[in-house]
Amino acid sequence: MKIFIAEDDLTSRLMLQAVLSKCGYEVTSVADGEEAWTVLQQLDAPRLILLDWMMPGMDGLTLCRKLRAQGRDDPLYILLLTSRGEQHNIVQGLEAGADDYIAKPYDNGELLARIGVGRRILELLAEVARRQKLQGVLEMAGAVCHELNQPLQAVSGYSELLLLDSDENDPHAAVLRAIHAEVQKIGELTRKIMNITQYRTKDYLGGRHTIVDIEGASSGAIGVEKTRG
Repeated sequence: MKIFIAEDDLTSRLMLQAVLSKCGYEVTSVADGEEAWTVLQQLDAPRLILLDWMMPGMDGLTLCRKLRAQGRDDPLYILLLTSRGEQHNIVQGLEAGADDYIAKPYDNGELLARIGVGRRILELLAEVARRQKLQGVLEMAGAVCHELNQPLQAVSGYSELLLLDSDENDPHAAVLRAIHAEVQKIGELTRKIMNITQYRTKDYLGGRHTIVDIEGASSGAIGVEKTRG
């Protein structure tokens, strides 16, 4: 996961970078609040953010307020780094929009644990957003299937009538049977989509894409699952 550090003290910044890089984080760092604001406006900016309270240009508290005022679609997790450990300072930082804080000098173990909490929260929020998006798609698909059902039944009925009126030797009979069979397949597919009870996905094109597993999703208990296909 990408992580962003805004810390004006060079020694502290380099130590943070070293510790976090060693733990597998992709680290971006800057030395002041103005530069931090510029970097965090990029579309691919990290969402896990460590802000020093006292910085030149724009302090961490002001930056935190500005980030929260944006009302971004992608959630941020902001950890405030501060030497101000008094209760009223902590409250001030949290009210400015920080999700957590850690007082300097900090223990690396505690720092990593708090960052780990932020990472888990961001991952959970991403999963919730993914499920909500999938649910919206499935609800739309169900509505489309409902609208398709009546014309499908009509086509199926007409094809049956035409088959009944056709002669065995009629060259069009085979085409009519094929049409009727395909309509039945579409009808079965729409019924499965309308009966989806869980959000199950499977890999597609060698794992390069993930698609809804309609067969699996329309049977079994309610839940979320990913299958291999």
